[in-house]
Amino acid sequence: MSVYITEAQVKQYASNIRILFQQQGSLLRSAVRTEALRGKYRFFDRLGATTARRKTTRHAATPLIDSVHSRRRAEAVDFEWADLLDPQDEIRILISPASSYVVNAAWALGRAMDSEIITAFNRDAVTGEDGGGTSVFPAGQVIAAGGTGLTIAKLREAMRMLDVNKAPTMGRYLALDPYGKEDLLSTTEVTSADFNTVRALVNGEINSFLGFQFIMIPDLLPNSGGTRSAFAWQESAMGLVLGEDIMTRVDPRVDLSMAMQVYARATFGAVRVEDEGVIQINYV
Repeated sequence: MSVYITEAQVKQYASNIRILFQQQGSLLRSAVRTEALRGKYRFFDRLGATTARRKTTRHAATPLIDSVHSRRRAEAVDFEWADLLDPQDEIRILISPASSYVVNAAWALGRAMDSEIITAFNRDAVTGEDGGGTSVFPAGQVIAAGGTGLTIAKLREAMRMLDVNKAPTMGRYLALDPYGKEDLLSTTEVTSADFNTVRALVNGEINSFLGFQFIMIPDLLPNSGGTRSAFAWQESAMGLVLGEDIMTRVDPRVDLSMAMQVYARATFGAVRVEDEGVIQINYV
């Protein structure tokens, strides 16, 4: 195989990978707070609410309000993907398999990013100035299954909990699986234009309801013994750190008979920044 043809393939394959990643990337990446990372860890600094004091006399002493600072730590995780194409593969088949390899790489890294975010929804969050503590996901942020599916009552409860916790109304999301979507599609209130002003049930897809943008995740959300979990959150309550965004290379491997290696990698991690901004909704 000509070296010039190989170079052309490198450029073409690399371009295809970049385009496909933009089109087929993580479903949750745009729904969380994203920060750049230098090093292994990234801390999200938090500032608690304070109360102003009333001035009751003239020339009163200036009150000093103690601001409460805290931190949450996200740890970067490295992910890789690679596969090989022998030069003879291009000869023996009419359609290059490279495009399928590219799609597999893009989707694998996208699913890995979603999996990291989903795991961070309710796992223990690392806290403290140096990351020496942990914060367990509060039981009060969990809506019990109660022997029922994903119901409108549970969505209303999640909305109320976020409202009580003073979470911003903008940037609220709900991640659910196909079974939860099926539950909601059987509910009159969702399918009726009187209750869903968005009217976005084209091809059975729900776009938004009760202030939540819906994201359907096929197979990554928790399922424990038949009890499934959806998650409602406000985007600033979840943090995603990117040490290295998706990086791709397609190069010949001299050590493997000049096989073309399709390679992709990324470094990222996720953490729950604010407990009050994440709600776990269980259903059966």
